[in-house]
Amino acid sequence: MKHIIIGTAGHVDHGKTVLVKALTGTDTDRLKEEKERGISIELGFAYLKLPGGLHAGIIDVPGHERFIKNMLAGVGGIDLVLLVIAADESVMPQTREHLEIIQLLQVDRGIVVLTKQDLVDQEWLDMVREEVDEFLQGTGLENAPVVAVSAVTGAGMGELVRIIDQLTAGVEKRKFPGPPRLPVDRVFTVTGFGTVATGTLLSGALNVGENLQIYPGERVSRVRTLQVHGLKVETAEAGQRVAVNLTGVDTESVNRGDVLAPPGSLRPSHRLDARLQLLDSAPKELKHRARVRIYLGTAEILGRVILLDREELQPGNEAYVQLQLENPVAVAKSDHFVIRSYSPMRTVGGGLVVDPAPARHRRNRPEIIEALATAEKGTPAELAGQQLEIGDRLYTIAEVASGSGMDKETTAAALAELVELGQASLISSEGEQYYLAAGIMSRWQKTIRQALDEYHRKFPLREGYPREELRSRFFAKLNSKQFNMLLAYLEQEGQLSGTHQNISIKDFKPQPTPGQQEIINRLLESFTSPKFQPPAWDEAAIGAGIKGDSQEYLNYLLARNVLVKIADGMYFHHNAVEQAISAIREHLAKQDELSLGEMRDLLQTSRKYTLPLLEYMDRMKITRRVGDTRVAGRAL
Repeated sequence: MKHIIIGTAGHVDHGKTVLVKALTGTDTDRLKEEKERGISIELGFAYLKLPGGLHAGIIDVPGHERFIKNMLAGVGGIDLVLLVIAADESVMPQTREHLEIIQLLQVDRGIVVLTKQDLVDQEWLDMVREEVDEFLQGTGLENAPVVAVSAVTGAGMGELVRIIDQLTAGVEKRKFPGPPRLPVDRVFTVTGFGTVATGTLLSGALNVGENLQIYPGERVSRVRTLQVHGLKVETAEAGQRVAVNLTGVDTESVNRGDVLAPPGSLRPSHRLDARLQLLDSAPKELKHRARVRIYLGTAEILGRVILLDREELQPGNEAYVQLQLENPVAVAKSDHFVIRSYSPMRTVGGGLVVDPAPARHRRNRPEIIEALATAEKGTPAELAGQQLEIGDRLYTIAEVASGSGMDKETTAAALAELVELGQASLISSEGEQYYLAAGIMSRWQKTIRQALDEYHRKFPLREGYPREELRSRFFAKLNSKQFNMLLAYLEQEGQLSGTHQNISIKDFKPQPTPGQQEIINRLLESFTSPKFQPPAWDEAAIGAGIKGDSQEYLNYLLARNVLVKIADGMYFHHNAVEQAISAIREHLAKQDELSLGEMRDLLQTSRKYTLPLLEYMDRMKITRRVGDTRVAGRAL
């Protein structure tokens, strides 16, 4: 179903609130101060059922200059604007500023409503119409319908409703890809229910029972109930005005400017990359590092404009910039924003978020500007490829979609195109899929190859580089599961060989140096004579001339099965073990049992070696102990 949001705009006391009441029957001035002063300070909300059957939410925004930030909190995300101009005063300062904001936020569908028609004669009204036509020249509302009304007498109200119905019928149902995202514009308490936050749902769908994080903080709350148009619903859809009843949080924990979204779906940041347009009406140029007020969604943040390719931005021009914020925000790519000068406060420009969580950029780098242009206007494949280049990491489809501002279906198709073109690699395992830019894959392959080459040269007796050591040293940004998926991919490509613990270059075999081979030969001599009375390892190592740690040699001989570990600290030559097995087999072929003494006599050794050797045979299922004797085991 199509959901319509209508916003009002215009100078203070030009009759916006009275107009909304005449349309809907709802007085959107809620605060006592608003009643006393006769002006809107906070945002007001009402609902209008149109003749065509659509339900529209109306946001009544303040017009007074002091309350312009509240106006900005309400105007983002609207489908149709009612630009209200009082017939007895015509165009006024806030009329101009509100229109500039409408332009910056790219709201191009609207109706100009000339209120207070009953206070002027026809000649005056015609003059005001001419002024308004001139005022709108060259703007998105240049061809907007102009309707004169009186909310007091009702004159023109029927015509206004008819035109609203006609224009909203032509509003196409917009796609709102991504997870649910609701910038908070009001927070209050309802007795018996607790904290309620309201806003316009910008994307996705929101469900009762869903967990939401309160960004840019880390607090998580659950959705107890939802209301749309004053009615309880189980699901709210993007484009609707929504009231969210949150559990476990008080009103002090949620503020205007916060964003409700699923945990982990947004990345709060103190920096934004953006395309910034400075208004023609800006009083002066905008200098590098100028301090400004930035309005994003429902948030107002102080920050500085970092001009990336110039020292100042002239009125009427635009440029790619980085906004450095004094407080973090959680926004998405392609969100619109408005900036006002720090002092005196005046709307001077606005633009579009290109990257919601960028790294700090160096200035005057053409490649940075080129990358930002691609991020803003590139094809889906270009946007996906650019996202894959960030951060030397593996990406899921959802992560690429979130970073690039595309929906998952478009992102999946773009990534498939990159893989087909050889510009990305797909790494999958156990139902999980990750993507990696081809350039990064090439660099990672080179890193691994160089690390393995060096390791094999330094430790020629070792089977390979320990997996976890390789990951922590060169790929700390990948968790163990992702790193093992990468290694498995490279194994399938025929570049590596691996065991559960080690990784090596394909077909690598430990190969001792000539000097190491001499030591190994001396070691083996000590284990072959006498073969059933082998020396302790440390004794053999010293005798072979090993200086320092001898574990390298022991691991090599064990891995090659030249030596066999019989018990802690006791090693037999493989040939000796095989001869012992043959002796046991021959004995048990003649007799049903084998005693410790008989085994000792067969091997002509002592109890010191016989007992551990028999226990080893038990473990290997060569023998099976029955009382004080052994019988044939299953492996014999």
